[in-house]
Amino acid sequence: MHRNILGPGPLRVSALAFGAAAIGNLFTPVTDTEAEKAVAAAWKAGVRYFDTAPHYGLGLSDRRLGDALLGLPRGEYVISTKVGRLLEPAALVGGGLGGDDLANGFAVPATHRRRWDFSAEGVRRSAEDSLDRLGMDRIDIAYLHDPDDHLDQAVDEAWPELARLRAEGAVRAIGAGMNQAEGPARLVRETDIDVVLLPGRYSLLDQRGLTELLPLAAKRAVGVVVGGVFNSGLLADPKPGATFDYAAAPDELLRLAMELKEVRAARGAVAGRRAALPVRAPGRRDRAGRHPKRRGSTGRRGDAPPPRPRRAVDGSEGTRAAPRGRTDPQGGGLMRIALFITCFNDTMFPGTGKAVVEVLERLGHRVDFPQEQTC
Repeated sequence: MHRNILGPGPLRVSALAFGAAAIGNLFTPVTDTEAEKAVAAAWKAGVRYFDTAPHYGLGLSDRRLGDALLGLPRGEYVISTKVGRLLEPAALVGGGLGGDDLANGFAVPATHRRRWDFSAEGVRRSAEDSLDRLGMDRIDIAYLHDPDDHLDQAVDEAWPELARLRAEGAVRAIGAGMNQAEGPARLVRETDIDVVLLPGRYSLLDQRGLTELLPLAAKRAVGVVVGGVFNSGLLADPKPGATFDYAAAPDELLRLAMELKEVRAARGAVAGRRAALPVRAPGRRDRAGRHPKRRGSTGRRGDAPPPRPRRAVDGSEGTRAAPRGRTDPQGGGLMRIALFITCFNDTMFPGTGKAVVEVLERLGHRVDFPQEQTC
């Protein structure tokens, strides 16, 4: 599977990632064996980027993912987890034991309670707890997880502590993951994060990420991982009762998703093919890294752009060189997004690139669609 450079550091991630919420019993219980087989199948398919969080199953996702990756070459994969929610034994926070965690979406016993904490101490503790559950000695990417209501503290306390962890080598890259585009845009502007995880805000149904965040990330050479590309289910299986952003889909979006499905069926999609929508900034390069006006130039993936300033914890600025192939902050270039937009599951939208483009263009979106784009 193709790998992309993610952010300004040395991380290379597979074009598709394994989101481990499901093996944390998201909505439905799965067994340890099923979780292990799921990770093994992803590995066999070439997936080398795995994402987890303490929130997923009250730590169950961390433990299962760590167990499943045990014995695989550590240098061959990238693992990300998240900070901002501390897990505390339920008995210690007055909740007692018993019941389940389905109110938060996970079919696990409610043995722990989540506590928001974006303080420096809380961030460090969260990272250390995740390392213990994963059974690993480093985190490749640490994301601030859903700091929507804590953005000031995330900027003033959490980000500086993540930067210290990065400097210490405990994490290789730092970022933020939120189900909105405005908060991450602020973090890209005001901090020195390396990558943004953007669930649901750049999909076939929702392109709010294009308003500010994605162009800003391209300018700042910040990597973007597009998550939630099926909008939590609606695009995977459009039907009454399907979910959008983990709740019942609004009628308007349900109708649009059903229309996508109908157009795909009318087009007679060819089974076994996948379609992906590449995201390109103005002044884009082709897939060989060449500018369209320089077809005779070198086939390298672009020249190294000028280093972008690194904001130090003390407020001063240094520099770090962006690796070859990163987006040029001055001239645009290929927006390196770890998941592009998505490679569609063969059973969902097989070979539907042209049909999808037809619907998107009907909605007023201009799509640059390659005939033979594959994952």
